Amino acid sequence: MLKLFGAVLIVLAGTLAGFQRARQYADRPQHIRGLIAALQRLETEIMYGFTPLPEAMRRIGLQSREPLKWFFVKTAEEMSPPHDRSAQDAFQRVMEAHWKTTAMKGTEKEILRQLSCTLGTSDRTNQSTHIALALQQLKQEETMAREDQGKYEKMSKSLGLLLGALIVILIF
Repeated sequence: MLKLFGAVLIVLAGTLAGFQRARQYADRPQHIRGLIAALQRLETEIMYGFTPLPEAMRRIGLQSREPLKWFFVKTAEEMSPPHDRSAQDAFQRVMEAHWKTTAMKGTEKEILRQLSCTLGTSDRTNQSTHIALALQQLKQEETMAREDQGKYEKMSKSLGLLLGALIVILIF
């Protein structure tokens, strides 16, 4: 009876691991879409609202969903007193501390890092150009993430279950 209980737990753990991995494939396109929408709002705030960058980040954070909400709010806090960090430093600190809470990968992180180098250091039109470039790159990443989701989401679920069953077979 104890062996059966252990076997069920192993299969359950493998299945849950597979479902967790599948959820990451499903969440990545959603997080990228959220980031695209946030950057579009940032461009609007910069170009038409003449909003200071920390305030624009705070507003965008409050309008966004988790985990991007937290990302933009923390970036705004890093750029505001008493820290008064540059956009590049604020983005870097927040990305290092909280990037793992998103389903996004290193390519999206690199796009944001490159964008942060120009935010707050150039005129509005130059910032708008860089945001548009980042948006284009993120749209390409979203397309690739959707393709990955189609390929690997269902497979991850099945593989988790099968891996759990394989472990049970090997142990018993």
